Amino acid sequence: MNYRHAFHAGNFADLQKHAILLALLKALTADGTPLSVIDTHAGAGAYDLGGDMAQRSGEGAAGIGRLLAMDDVPAVFAPLVAAVKALNRGGAGSLYPGSPLLIAQHLRKTDRYTACELRPDDFDSLRRTLAPYAFAQALKDDGYATAAARAGKGAKNEARTFVLIDPPFERSDDYAQTVAVTKAVLAKDKDAVIAAWMPLKDLETFDAFMRAMETVTNDALAAELRLRPLTDPMKMNGCAMVMVGTPRSAESAIAEVTTWLADHLGDAGAKARIWRA
Repeated sequence: MNYRHAFHAGNFADLQKHAILLALLKALTADGTPLSVIDTHAGAGAYDLGGDMAQRSGEGAAGIGRLLAMDDVPAVFAPLVAAVKALNRGGAGSLYPGSPLLIAQHLRKTDRYTACELRPDDFDSLRRTLAPYAFAQALKDDGYATAAARAGKGAKNEARTFVLIDPPFERSDDYAQTVAVTKAVLAKDKDAVIAAWMPLKDLETFDAFMRAMETVTNDALAAELRLRPLTDPMKMNGCAMVMVGTPRSAESAIAEVTTWLADHLGDAGAKARIWRA
């Protein structure tokens, strides 16, 4: 799967991932405990939906474009819609925030954010995006290795670890790497929160991943969003967020986001499935 995110920015998968991300951040910053966020595949930080790549796919228009056109946006998507409007200075601009910008905007000065990106052009954009945030660091480094190395290393080891794993799935070992880094992070911080995004193309690939996750944790929450039957492995038929250490206060939002997208953006027979491994 060749996944250059500019083609897919603002699509249904971003709506699920980013709405859930903001719900997790809200829960994790609700008290005074510092938070150390590690983003393994940060991307460019923000995207222009009016650019050539986004226009060629049209996925953003079918995703965030539909939400922005609604008179009554569902409350669970309100924080994401507000962030999009703020980035466009309240107007009808074409900019869409990636995970790095959303994370940076919703952290406190006592928190820390490490954003990893290896693609040179995306890294340059990421560094510029995060420049205004003193607590944020852009690293041109392997995100899996960085997460394993930095987990549990907050201020005086008191910060809670939150790892976002969002690979481009250009490598055949991304699923195995996600399982391995989950194991490594939990070994250093048993209270860490981990959120991994992945495409749903065929059921066996996802089931195999979940079976592997069961070998390293008994606390995996899967939010499956199936827009169409998983019968054509050449298409992204849906996506999933798989989370470990999910705050209870975020669980209802996770379910609501996933269910709404299935009901409103999916084909006939689309469904959401929220379950624990």
